[in-house]
Amino acid sequence: MSTGEFSPTARRTFLKTAGVLAVGAATAGTTTGCDVKEPSVNTADDPGLERVRGFDRTTLDAVATAVLPESLGAAGIRGATDRFIAWADGYDPVAEEMHGYGYSDVRYLPADPAPAWRAQLQALDLLAQKTARTTFAQLPLERRRELLRAVLRSERSERLPAPLGAKHVALALLSHWSSGPDAWNLALGAQVNPMTCRTLGDAVKRPLPLAGGAA
Repeated sequence: MSTGEFSPTARRTFLKTAGVLAVGAATAGTTTGCDVKEPSVNTADDPGLERVRGFDRTTLDAVATAVLPESLGAAGIRGATDRFIAWADGYDPVAEEMHGYGYSDVRYLPADPAPAWRAQLQALDLLAQKTARTTFAQLPLERRRELLRAVLRSERSERLPAPLGAKHVALALLSHWSSGPDAWNLALGAQVNPMTCRTLGDAVKRPLPLAGGAA
């Protein structure tokens, strides 16, 4: 049967399956607050398929306090972890990408990275049990960092990968935070809020200082 004889549903299924086979290394799209598209969690195209969502929050929080800047404070680290979970849970695997400049072919996002990230959290707990006879979350902060450095030794690079391209959950969490407005604001010491909409009038105004900071 030729592709011209596909029904609309069959054609979508064919393209989605082809996308799974053709998708390469994970990349994160560049969007702004004006054109950002909320990730879909609709499984209507795959009847009976339901994604597993969520993470072992105790272990993930222990990873977050080890890799995110201490200057964020407990509330800031918790908020960054909340946003990472919401992003991962809302990710739509192999969804059709928005067409970019310079190409017209249909491209698809990578497969769901969350199952591997959940397995890595379990592995951190197992490693902690074998080396210290306790859970990863119960280890002192510096000991947690030592274990993470050992696990990530082979992942050294000059820059962080995009969140979807991160091979380990610790890198994914750090990358997700560092690519967001909060990280830019902290680095520049002002409320620049990149990737969000501003009016033309606000574009020429000096950014406001961070709470408690100087202009």
